[in-house]
Amino acid sequence: MDMQDIRAKSEAELREELTHLLQEQFNLRMQRGTGQLTQPHEMRRVRRDIARIKTVLNQISSGGGEA
Repeated sequence: MDMQDIRAKSEAELREELTHLLQEQFNLRMQRGTGQLTQPHEMRRVRRDIARIKTVLNQISSGGGEA
């Protein structure tokens, strides 16, 4: 997911996407713990997507908009 897609979404959509990504991150951690994780690069992708969404949400809440 790139920043243009994230910035195009509303705050409610971003919060929903964040919830989905946090659940996906949890599932990947459980797979890693049980040795069933076949694509370890997915953990990095999810972690970075979470950071991107949190960054945009913080910009929206601080009134920064598009900085």
